[in-house]
Parts: sequence; structure tokens; C-alpha cells
Amino acid sequence: QVQFVESGGGLTQAGGSLRLSCVASGNFFSTYDVGWYRQSPLKQREFVAAITDTANTTYASSVKGRFIISRDNAKNTVYLHMNNLNPADTAVYYCAKRPVTVATRWGQGTQVTVSS
Repeated sequence: QVQFVESGGGLTQAGGSLRLSCVASGNFFSTYDVGWYRQSPLKQREFVAAITDTANTTYASSVKGRFIISRDNAKNTVYLHMNNLNPADTAVYYCAKRPVTVATRWGQGTQVTVSS
């Protein structure tokens, strides 16, 4: 089972930017789709963005036009470039192999906090 380690979160002001990284363990990284998800207190984990093995991307409507997902297969890494952040983006961000199932093992995530 592939595992991910997320990093790059932090505290920023509204309008700021952050770049999150997600490094996968194991082989065959280039062959599967990866998604970013987030969870804020008292809310369920929600989809943010995804990238396929052929680098096609999809985004939640709430982040489209502000976030960009990319991947570097040589580094087993997926990135999430987050621009024009607002307080509603405050959450713990996770990545996972897609599709997500009940067997998905979530990592520790990385905390993003946006102040107004």
C-alpha cells in the first residue's frame, strides 16, 4: 500500500500563497492518479484537486483558478500550488492515491492556516 508524506503547510495571510508537497513511497508512482484533499474542524474531508498519470487535472470549484496541481514522477512527488488563499482554505491537507477507498491509509497531512 502506497504511503504519502505531506509537507509545506504553514500560516499565511489572506491573499498569500503556499506550495504543498506530497512524496509517495514505493514504485510505479508514474502509473497512478493522485489527489489532494482537505479537512477542517467539524467538516468532512473534501476533494481539492487531482492529477492523472497522464497529467490531466481536475479541481473543486472552490479552488479552481487559484490552485494548481502538478507532479514530478522522477521525485515521486505531487505539488499543490495555492494562490490567493482565503480563510476558508484553512484545513489539514492530505494526498492519496486515487480512487480513495475505505482501505486508503491517510498520512499526517500538513496544516494550512490563513488569517484574515
